Amino acid sequence: MTFGATPPPSPRPPRSRARRFAPLGIAAWMVLEIWLLTVVGGATNGLTVFLLLLAGVLVGGAVIKRAGRRAWRNLTGALQTGGAPEAPRETGSGGTGNTLPMLGGLLLIVPGLLSDVLGLLCLFPPTGRLILRGADKLLTRSGSFTPGSFGDVYQQARMHRPDGQVVQGQVIHPDEPPAARRQDPPLTR
Repeated sequence: MTFGATPPPSPRPPRSRARRFAPLGIAAWMVLEIWLLTVVGGATNGLTVFLLLLAGVLVGGAVIKRAGRRAWRNLTGALQTGGAPEAPRETGSGGTGNTLPMLGGLLLIVPGLLSDVLGLLCLFPPTGRLILRGADKLLTRSGSFTPGSFGDVYQQARMHRPDGQVVQGQVIHPDEPPAARRQDPPLTR
C-alpha cells in the first residue's frame, strides 16, 4: 500500500496586534487590580476591601437582573403584539439597549476596583454614550473588516437600515407573467 506525499501545512495568517498583546494586557490588568486592592487594604483594613468587593458583586448582580428583566419584558411584549422584538440602535443620544447595563453589571461583579469604576462608567448615561460611540467607531473602521476578525463579525451582524427593522417578503418581478411566478407549496401535516 502506497501513500502519497502529504501536502505541506497551509501557512497561518499573521496574528493581529490585538490577539498578540491581549494576554499581556490581561496580565497587566490583573496585576493592577491586585496592587489597587493592596493599596486600599493598607490604607484602611481588610474588612473594608471585602465589603467593597461584596458590594460590587451585589450591585452588579442587581444591574444584570434588571437589564435581563427589561429584555425579557420587551421580548414578551413584542411576541404578544405579534410584531418583531424591537432592537434599538444604541449609538447616539437614544441608547436604550441592554448592552451597556449588562457589561457594567459584569464589570461590577468581577473582583477589583478598576473594573468597578469601569462598570460604573458604563452605567452612567453620558459616559455610556461616549463608550458606545467609541466602540462603534472602532468596530466600523474600514481596516477592521478582514475576514474572520471581530470587526467583520460585528459588521455582518449590524443592521444597515436606520430603523433597524427587517421586513420579510418575496421579490415579484412585474414583467413576468403571473404563471411564471413561483408558487409556494401548500402546507401539509
